[in-house]
Amino acid sequence: MPGGLETRNEVTLVGRVAAPAQERTLPSGDVIATWRIVVDRPAKARRPPEGVRPISVDTLDCVAWGAGARRTARGLATGDVAQVQGALRRRFWRAGAATVSRCEVEVTTLKRLARAPG
Repeated sequence: MPGGLETRNEVTLVGRVAAPAQERTLPSGDVIATWRIVVDRPAKARRPPEGVRPISVDTLDCVAWGAGARRTARGLATGDVAQVQGALRRRFWRAGAATVSRCEVEVTTLKRLARAPG
């Protein structure tokens, strides 16, 4: 990179699990676990333009390819607080005649920080 700057794609999120993880086997034979995590937005990011309702949370898709992260994901319950670390990825696929995309966190490390209340 110019000026000796290095680019990085690193994501760390702490939030609540929206629903139990789903595991599936891809046509390639790879197994993945997918789930969603709900994270609060910082207070300064909550001030929308006049007349627009504020959004105070973001729901983000997570995918784990590694066996360790998949195993941990299987043990997560709705409402658990978890920390995910990984990289932001944009996936593209065909849906009929259109190409669609989605951003997701490709998780390399997953930790449950607290169980859901109750």
